[in-house]
Amino acid sequence: MMAVHHGGSALWSADSPRWRMHHYYCSCLELMVLEWSSFCTISHWARLLQFVEQCVKYEHSLKPNRPIYIVGDSFGGCLAISLAARNPEVDLVLVLVDPGISCAETSLQPILLPLLQIVPTILQLPIPYLAISGVGSIPQEALGFLSGNLTSVQPLVAELGHTIKWDTIMWRLKLQKLGASYASSRLHEVQAQILLLARDNLLPNGDVADRLKTMENCKVRHFRSFTDRLILDDNINLLTVIKRANMYRRCRKLDFVTDYLPPTLSEFKKTFDEDFKPYLRLLSPVMLSTLTNGRIVRGLVGVPEKGPILFVSYHSLLAIDLAPICEEFLREKRRVVRVMAHPVFYWENFASSSQELSFFTNISLYGGVPVSPFNMYRLLERNEFVLLFPGGIREALHRKGEEYKLFWPDEAEFVRMAASLGATVIPFGCVGEDDFLELFLDYNEQRSIPYLHNLIDSVNQNFSRIRDTVKGDDGNQVFHLPAVLPKVPGRLYFLFGKPIELKGMKNILKDRKSANKVYMHIKSEVENTIAYLKKKREEDPYRSITQRALYQATWGVSAQVPTFDP
Repeated sequence: MMAVHHGGSALWSADSPRWRMHHYYCSCLELMVLEWSSFCTISHWARLLQFVEQCVKYEHSLKPNRPIYIVGDSFGGCLAISLAARNPEVDLVLVLVDPGISCAETSLQPILLPLLQIVPTILQLPIPYLAISGVGSIPQEALGFLSGNLTSVQPLVAELGHTIKWDTIMWRLKLQKLGASYASSRLHEVQAQILLLARDNLLPNGDVADRLKTMENCKVRHFRSFTDRLILDDNINLLTVIKRANMYRRCRKLDFVTDYLPPTLSEFKKTFDEDFKPYLRLLSPVMLSTLTNGRIVRGLVGVPEKGPILFVSYHSLLAIDLAPICEEFLREKRRVVRVMAHPVFYWENFASSSQELSFFTNISLYGGVPVSPFNMYRLLERNEFVLLFPGGIREALHRKGEEYKLFWPDEAEFVRMAASLGATVIPFGCVGEDDFLELFLDYNEQRSIPYLHNLIDSVNQNFSRIRDTVKGDDGNQVFHLPAVLPKVPGRLYFLFGKPIELKGMKNILKDRKSANKVYMHIKSEVENTIAYLKKKREEDPYRSITQRALYQATWGVSAQVPTFDP
């Protein structure tokens, strides 16, 4: 199966009729090709490759600066790789689903094809599975089924014969082998981006597949699927996968600011109403905001409706504060908060080591941008809601005894930029990490263990340090994963402080002292919100998970659990 799409938001809607039309057309194309069994297999491969190549070149001529996305499933993966090797000048993004390239090197091919050619007609059993899936991707359980249950499936032969002819099956296997051999011989010439999708952590075996997985421009994503054909799984949205892998772009180079597509309603529901619902129900976050008159109210009423807005705060342990913020702003404000994220979230070796459903992949889906002054400036310039944690991972991965301690740099890194663009700064605090997690092994203790010491050093060599210019321990932005122990869950509390308008404050741009004064004021406001929440949460009758469970058992799981009186 193979599908070709041009980069652009209009073609990638999750419910787009055009996407469905192309998908069905290409499926029919493959079935139609299977019936062309009267011609030479080599000629068929050449003509099929030429036909797809003409389609791609035509699309490229229409918009030469836009990438073209090619989805290749099984045998379609051989076509996609071959096409990319023959057309390095075309900007291609290959999405390969269980590609059939490994069948060129499997030990079954030299034995299976001659054997099938002499099999009597009465024993020509459910081989269509081989023709569709490709010899290289046959699961072990399927081989066991074929070898041990031949007699039980003989009644199905008559029905299968009406569906697919035996000559067609043999032709399909030969074409599969030819395409796989051609693709493997040209793999070194491929310059296109590759997104390799695998089911149940199973990737094709063999030297060709290993070469594919280790290519610099190849990303691998794993899925848990209950269907034989991953691309037909109703729980997998191909656009969402591409967005999470940071491979959706409109030009030759990815732009995290302008190429971002906000989550669709189906993506939002899948994330927060299904996948992360137990996690968010466990946190039971309380959102408070401050009106212009200083009054504290529940909800986000105190947050302005329009940007540019720069939210600054303390970063909770292991970043447990991000998911509730993203969800609440989408539900109540219908706005995406663009999080300035650490580069580790965009380091491919780190991202590909996890399943597709993970916290790290959702960072990109819900507005994450690699932290840099340039990216933050462009976001504020576009009137976005921007979230910055000046303490970075030094706060999110803090040591024992450093709960709610700010590790901000001495210089006003963001104040002058916000003032130059007339942005509104909203300091806010988050409290509750100490009710969920307890540090068991922090950074200092891990450094004393030789194996962990070497692992931390090797990981941090792969991406640049964010704040090497900051002196002292406050600038120690080393990435590591502290060992934590879960606690009986309390509750997570947020308080968004009174907005600080920087529009018209031109003196900040030239006067360093004035900028530092505003900077220290913002920092003190973050500390004040934290102190307020730590005190007021003692008055919350539903801080305990037991009390919250009893309340929802009485009023329903969708009922908003009360909290303290602000």
